[in-house]
Amino acid sequence: MFHLTHRALGRNWSISLDVRENHKLVTEGIYRRVRHPMYSAFWLWAIAQALLLPNWIAGFAGLAGFAVLYFGRVAREERMMLETFGDRYRAYMARTGRVFPSVL
Repeated sequence: MFHLTHRALGRNWSISLDVRENHKLVTEGIYRRVRHPMYSAFWLWAIAQALLLPNWIAGFAGLAGFAVLYFGRVAREERMMLETFGDRYRAYMARTGRVFPSVL
């Protein structure tokens, strides 16, 4: 899933929160149903680590660490996308799930 995300984003991907020149709203491929599939991949990874590691502290530390990153970043990222793409992003939000596909 992580690889599919990078492939779909192409040059739009950035480690920092910024909009690049000629930035496009990607809504195809893995982005057809989920707005943040990269975070989906990380959530699944963190949950798997918590369940698989025999040390509960180490297992849940990854889950807690990623939760801090996720909740500190995703709202800012969506605000940036709304400022950049406006109604197109609002329509995209209405038809997709944030991290997991919406059940219609």
